[in-house]
Amino acid sequence: MPTGIVTGASRGLGLALTRALSAAGWRLVVDARDGAALERATAGLDGVVALAGDVADDWHRQALAIEAGHRIDLLVNNASALGPSPQPSLARYRLAELERVYAVNVLAPLALFQAVLPRLVAGARILNITSDAAVEPYPGWGGYGSSKAALEQLTAILAAEHPDLRIHAVDPGDMRTQLHQEAFPGEDISDRPPPEDSVPGLLALIGSDQPSGRHRAQDLGPVRA
Repeated sequence: MPTGIVTGASRGLGLALTRALSAAGWRLVVDARDGAALERATAGLDGVVALAGDVADDWHRQALAIEAGHRIDLLVNNASALGPSPQPSLARYRLAELERVYAVNVLAPLALFQAVLPRLVAGARILNITSDAAVEPYPGWGGYGSSKAALEQLTAILAAEHPDLRIHAVDPGDMRTQLHQEAFPGEDISDRPPPEDSVPGLLALIGSDQPSGRHRAQDLGPVRA
């Protein structure tokens, strides 16, 4: 039975992917900061162990690695921090808040990779969930976007340094999630597709022989009509 870690699994893309992987027979260790929400979301999912905690905390990352065991096939760094809502311009961004965004979106994925590296099997997959805001300079997205750009470069360098692993930056595309709603407070985002529509692409990548690289979920698998 393959084993994986998925962060940010109480809702959105993390939960949708967790459900799909559980149905496919994976053993998973998942997390979220809200323990009650995480327990409700994952209740009844086969092979899923839920650990509440913050990926920015070292003790929690170590707990995830230990719970996953000595042979890990998959790490999905999905947990993300948007930052203030509505998002300020970079000229007005409070640096303490920006440090928190970088701690969750950049440093935590690297630190979790470091924690699980001795446990990763040859050819293991690492999926770092990114955004088109990493490559497009949207006004008002400087904090989140620049953190995802840093994550993408970090991902590319890790891939070059670890050719025995398959390390990917994956843009899931627009999704109807709480994070996206917080990014557009007061706006109607009901036209965005649900996160479940991005899951087939992620599953296709996980099950493929694709080399390390950057991908868009819509290019990887079937998209529902």
